Amino acid sequence: MNAPVKIDFFHDTVCAWCFNLSSRLRVVAQEFDLDIRQRTFVLQASRREMAQRWGSPQAARSTILDHWRHCQAASDRPELINIDAMRAAPFDYPHGMTAALACKAAETLGGQILHWDMFDRIQLAHLSEARNIADPKVLVDLAQDLGLEPESFKRRLNDPAVAKQVEADRQYARANQVHSVPTLTVPATGARLMAGSVGELRSLLQVVRRQLEHL
Repeated sequence: MNAPVKIDFFHDTVCAWCFNLSSRLRVVAQEFDLDIRQRTFVLQASRREMAQRWGSPQAARSTILDHWRHCQAASDRPELINIDAMRAAPFDYPHGMTAALACKAAETLGGQILHWDMFDRIQLAHLSEARNIADPKVLVDLAQDLGLEPESFKRRLNDPAVAKQVEADRQYARANQVHSVPTLTVPATGARLMAGSVGELRSLLQVVRRQLEHL
């Protein structure tokens, strides 16, 4: 039996296009028996980087929520992208670093499967529930939702080794010329399946099928 083909999924928890892709990618992974490797790729890793990229917190929220509207129109689950709730949220639009640490912390406790589950749970909290996913307390609560023991998870969240893993993913992305999320690549060939906005499931299935024919 051939081993499953590895696909790198570069993502940022604050990315609405990643939200659209993740559920579709789960279908594709089952269809083709793929080994999806979760790669955290944080575009803005701090409040300082948010300010450098967007200017003011108000400008960040306004511009990013315009992006959400396009993502909502293209989503299989548009009702889960709650633009009005995030517009009214009493905190600045969050950067993705703390949540990336949470995904890697989950990975240290349960491998790639738990990383993906944590990523999806964080995205639901961000896009649908308008919770502040830059707040470690929120992330501990979300970990509990997945059955993780809160103190063990908190220790992993604050572990410098986990931070090094997040930075390693960021460097790996840059070394492979990944500049946007979501991006899917095939490490065995260096092929890029997609980057940026996400088309419908049928198109994604066709792209993956064509790529696998060349392996």
